[in-house]
Amino acid sequence: MEKSYLNISKASDVADAGGRRIYRFFEMIPAIISLGTLFGVLVFSWLFPSGVAIFIICFCFYYLFRILYFSLHQTVGYFRVKSNMKKDWLKELRKISRWKSIYHIIILPTYKESKEIIEESIESLVKSDYPKEKMIVVLAVEKRAGKNFEDQAGDIAKKYEDIFFQFLVAVHPDEIKGEIGGKGSNTAWAGKEVKEKVIDKLAMPYENILVSTFDIDTKVFFQYFSCLTWHYLTEPNPMNASYQPVPVYNNNIWSASLFSRVVSTSNTFWQMIQQERSEKLTTYSSHSTPGKVFFEVGYPCNVVSDDSRIFWKAYLYYDGNYRVVPIYYLVSMDAVLAKNFWRTILNQYKQQRRWAWGCDEIPYMLFGFWKNKKISLGSKISHLFTVIDGFWSWATAALLLFLLGWLPILLGGSKFNFSVLSFNLPILTSQIMTVSMVGMFVSAILSTMLLPPVPKTMKWYLRWFKKSTVFLQWIFLPITLILFGSLPALDAQIRLMLGKYMGFWVTEKIRK
Repeated sequence: MEKSYLNISKASDVADAGGRRIYRFFEMIPAIISLGTLFGVLVFSWLFPSGVAIFIICFCFYYLFRILYFSLHQTVGYFRVKSNMKKDWLKELRKISRWKSIYHIIILPTYKESKEIIEESIESLVKSDYPKEKMIVVLAVEKRAGKNFEDQAGDIAKKYEDIFFQFLVAVHPDEIKGEIGGKGSNTAWAGKEVKEKVIDKLAMPYENILVSTFDIDTKVFFQYFSCLTWHYLTEPNPMNASYQPVPVYNNNIWSASLFSRVVSTSNTFWQMIQQERSEKLTTYSSHSTPGKVFFEVGYPCNVVSDDSRIFWKAYLYYDGNYRVVPIYYLVSMDAVLAKNFWRTILNQYKQQRRWAWGCDEIPYMLFGFWKNKKISLGSKISHLFTVIDGFWSWATAALLLFLLGWLPILLGGSKFNFSVLSFNLPILTSQIMTVSMVGMFVSAILSTMLLPPVPKTMKWYLRWFKKSTVFLQWIFLPITLILFGSLPALDAQIRLMLGKYMGFWVTEKIRK
């Protein structure tokens, strides 16, 4: 079966005119659904205020049950993580005879990050318990970053090349036709380099290789690769699965601003929730892929959301016989932090918008499901509902809950405002939202239990202040959900609808 559609990144990539029009329509769907919901509430609050009031109440109840459901998964996920972090995975791994045959390729794409940040990540690999002679590190540098950063990569390679089985510096050329400059294209190039210069040269079997594609600030915990290898070797269908750890943003958490901590913690808990629903799980940020899949399917080089696209590309390539195995083990990255407060706010918004650009998976999935007849209809519907609902909720839920619920009273006119429904609307919604605060309390409690110790180098009054704000920061959750949730999500969806395609924006990383 022809599978050229696997490499589509936008409507113009489709060869035939009819297919282009269909894909272009699919690109409009996320914004049509989200904007249709918001404008519908606005218009119908004036025309049919009673109907909208009932919708708002039902939506609040729906979100209450959703929050309670997610809080349960979040709590279960947390305790599984804590249990797995304490387990001796290398001891478990030694019970499996062929574990020593497994090699790990770790690709670290970098663009103008400092030597300090890069070496922090590599040092975490050095300190991990998995044998270093089974690890191949690829530091993937961008040519467009300049010669200084190539020289920096060379210096780092000299420092660590005798520690690992191989340490390779891959320099990604700029302006390659059909690519989008960013993490995905850099990672794809690095994969080709290590395949040609190490894997194929040494005739290493692909089934004995796991490829971890990490952000440059990703730090692994001590037993990560032992845990990963155990899951790979005990998975019934290991070649048709990716492996997803739980990300935390603790590298610089005590230096990050209040709202950055809320956003970062929310992302961590959302991933914990998704781990509990493995049938709905896709790859996100730092993850691991079997060598056979990475080299056979091909890492995406022409999209912004490469971390999720590699899953959907593999899912379509293997006709639905592909899944993500949840690994309840942590990897740590940076929370958004810039040189000043306002720049941090801007960077946080841009990062969320880039993540929200993952809505371009919706047209890719729709088009791929249309082309691929071997995947069952039930699987297609299930995956589409999960992804569309996720991006719709991301863009609309906070606005509906915290702002638009009052519209029927404001626009409904005197006839509606003197009705029993009008009187009870704010009472019911406020009571429902009060009960739903249980989810916030669960997040607040669990977030403190995941935090690393406050650095002793920080002055005592700053340590006290930082600790005291850990709970207080959650009162800003409604503002955070709108400013760094709904707005960047709508921004991304509208851009996709208008064909204003985004490039890859690199999140600034600093140390204070």
